[in-house]
Amino acid sequence: METLFETQKKLIRNLTTDFHRTLQHNLPWDERAIMLFGSRGSGKTTLFLQHLKDTYKGNEALYVTLDDIYFRQHTLVDTARTFAQNNGKILLLDEVHKYPEWSREVKNIYDLIPELKMLITGSSILELEKSGADLSRRVLHFHLPELSFREFLGIKYAMDLPHFTFEELIQNHENIAEELIQKIEKPLFYFKQYLEWGSYPIFKETKFVHQRLKQTINLIIDTDLPSIVPIEFATLHQVKKLLYIIAQSVPFTPNVTKLAAQVGCSRTKLYEMIGMLRAAKLIYGLFHSVNTTSILNKPEKIFLHNTNLMFALSEKKPEIGTLRETFFINMIESNQNTVTYTSKGDFCVNEKYVFEIGGRNKTARQIQDISNSFLVKDEIETGYKNSIPLWLFGFLY
Repeated sequence: METLFETQKKLIRNLTTDFHRTLQHNLPWDERAIMLFGSRGSGKTTLFLQHLKDTYKGNEALYVTLDDIYFRQHTLVDTARTFAQNNGKILLLDEVHKYPEWSREVKNIYDLIPELKMLITGSSILELEKSGADLSRRVLHFHLPELSFREFLGIKYAMDLPHFTFEELIQNHENIAEELIQKIEKPLFYFKQYLEWGSYPIFKETKFVHQRLKQTINLIIDTDLPSIVPIEFATLHQVKKLLYIIAQSVPFTPNVTKLAAQVGCSRTKLYEMIGMLRAAKLIYGLFHSVNTTSILNKPEKIFLHNTNLMFALSEKKPEIGTLRETFFINMIESNQNTVTYTSKGDFCVNEKYVFEIGGRNKTARQIQDISNSFLVKDEIETGYKNSIPLWLFGFLY
């Protein structure tokens, strides 16, 4: 176990705690078990390690990654028991899907060592669904989204900026924009940076963000998915092909029969693969209503999950209109609002508000007769009445 503590000390020694994600302030840290989901590279491990560094002393906390060779000879339950016997208070379990039968052992730890808290990271909600109802009743689960524009500014430029609820933003956007511009000065300059490479904190480690994103996508498909769901090697290739096809023509309107033929699979299998990519937070499916989002239903449109993925996967420069729409969906959906398809306007939010997205010269002609409708414009710093600057939606969390 000494080697595990050494690994933890090295990680925490190099960890900065000058900026915390919005979710970190909202998690119920007194609970006995918390599981954090999110796409690979979104910062789940860092968030939990910051909490350990801020809250616990000495050897009260222990970080373990479950692909460590230590667990070739030691079980997770035995490790937890020994740790608790030596005044351990909280156990951080990283990469749980790399450990066979992890859910059974986590359940045993929860039941047999009640004095020990657990923090668990997972890449997909599929992991908890696979683990069964017994564990899901014991473990509270939360989703860590990609960085918001606000969080990007906090990490990259040390800007301490407020966030706002969706209702606050649409009702008071003129005052909010004026308040933020006093602190940011050039929001549109920074916004372009964010759209291209600011969705994941990996920009702190490398300038080659898009290359790292491609490597991360390969890890998700080749390593994470097979550890969560039964999947054949040939299917992994088909999943990559599907993602590539989508990336070249977003927003993608799926013709299921044609797409299945392109990928080389059945319609049923195609739906399953779309579901996998959605669960991995690589794509977003836009549906007619919040009640038709199961993997058995065809989305009206498919978007990549964030704008950075568009730059990483597209063979040509991403289309500006799609960048705007992708950003809007990503920010709205990441803040626990619903986004659905609408025949008038671009999106319906929370089954109540209609939004049309465009550039500086976009008009409200398409939504002028619709109540609770808003025009969201890129390339403007401030708005007026029902016309809202696009960049402001990066301040929802």
